[in-house]
Amino acid sequence: MLYELATLSCPLLALGQAAEAAEAWVKDAEAKGTLLGLWRSEVGLLGRILVLRGFEAPEDMTNERRRALLSASPFNAGGVVTALEMDSYAPFPFLPPIRTGARGGLYEFRTYRLRPGGLVPTLAGWEAAIAPARALTDHLVVNMYALDGPPRITHIWAFAGLEERATLRGAAYASGHWPPKGGPEQIAEAVSTLALPQPVSPLR
Repeated sequence: MLYELATLSCPLLALGQAAEAAEAWVKDAEAKGTLLGLWRSEVGLLGRILVLRGFEAPEDMTNERRRALLSASPFNAGGVVTALEMDSYAPFPFLPPIRTGARGGLYEFRTYRLRPGGLVPTLAGWEAAIAPARALTDHLVVNMYALDGPPRITHIWAFAGLEERATLRGAAYASGHWPPKGGPEQIAEAVSTLALPQPVSPLR
């Protein structure tokens, strides 16, 4: 399974329109892949619609990328979208497939830009830390590494709210099981966005 995380930027008052347009785009008869999540940003970079899709076949993701690039209105939102990013990812191989459904309602997207060569130690650290930090990592939706652009990983977390997030992260840090050993040393830059699922989002 490969993943595409598309980010649509638009004026704040157009978020609803952009989300509806993106939903129609990914559900079009020509569309490939499976919609996993559709969110609007709430904290961090505002005016963003995030669309996560999964693809069983790499060529399906390539075809969807081409469909968007060659469209006069990609994601059916050409009238309101001011910028579009489409990032390709592969999941960390030791993590289970994404489980959709009700996962808490507050989602955190964390992207770490890695130092060159930093992916291998990052993978090793995460694999060793997943089980010991289970109370926290049960809230991990996915972690994935980029297949294009600069070396980076993006992990998505689901929580019931900020209080649960803070409590779980604090306990994991206090236990010594988190953060994954060897991982933070590979981070050159980090950014985090909190987002809320749209009603149509399979991850909600």
